[in-house]
Amino acid sequence: MSYECFDVSIDAGVAHIRLSRPEKRNAMSPSFWADLPEIVRDIDDNAKARVIVISADTTGERPIFSAGIDVSMFGTSDVSGNDKNHPQHGANFYQNVLRLQESFNALENCRIPVIAAIHGGCIGGGVDLIAACDMRFGTQEAFITIYEINVGMTADVGTFPRILNHMPEGVVRELAYTGRRMAADECERRGLFNTVYATDAEMMDAVMEMARDIASKPPLAIYGCKRIITYSRDHSTADALDQIAVWNMSMLIPGEMMEAMGAKAQKRPGKFMDLPKLKQS
Repeated sequence: MSYECFDVSIDAGVAHIRLSRPEKRNAMSPSFWADLPEIVRDIDDNAKARVIVISADTTGERPIFSAGIDVSMFGTSDVSGNDKNHPQHGANFYQNVLRLQESFNALENCRIPVIAAIHGGCIGGGVDLIAACDMRFGTQEAFITIYEINVGMTADVGTFPRILNHMPEGVVRELAYTGRRMAADECERRGLFNTVYATDAEMMDAVMEMARDIASKPPLAIYGCKRIITYSRDHSTADALDQIAVWNMSMLIPGEMMEAMGAKAQKRPGKFMDLPKLKQS
């Protein structure tokens, strides 16, 4: 299937979703918000891959991972809803924002890890996107900016509740209040980026190697790690400990454990079961 904003490929258990509108600075058009969750859920629900990598076509004079929400959307009901003087405007706006948020929630809610590979500018909605991923890697040319303040907005598609898990509150407030750029080395120092690479090619080689490594592990155990890490982030230690006990009580498979230990001892790839396909309602 072809998409306006994405190229999608799957190889060796790794799905590569690539933003593909470099001529528009990979801005997020209306179709972006519908297609991204559809792509992610199709991969996850049908167990088509064990890891997702998100990167961008950054060809052009200046690399841009994403310029954020396409400004053309501000003139449509996808963002602004009805006439602002209409009594239903606020309610329509609220529902539209929830829909946009759900597009990035799909990344956090899917059962498999999602890795963002960022080359060039990551602006506005781009920050919302990468904040919803499990890990973030960047090039030396990468930067982020919570740009919304510069156009009189408050970022509302997921940046704040997620980025606070990676950087100190005071730093997040500074970025939000000023809209300044944070360069890749500072993103790494502050904890937002896992690693920074000199070039896009070096980054993609390293990210794909990591993705293949993750894809070689027992998928159900990886799913458990993702679920419990996210749960632990949002709950007390006591609740998280109980949750992991219940998870392993329900999901631990001795055969997968024996296969993992045997594969390691014999220095061979493990033969693990894929996640079950999810039934469509």
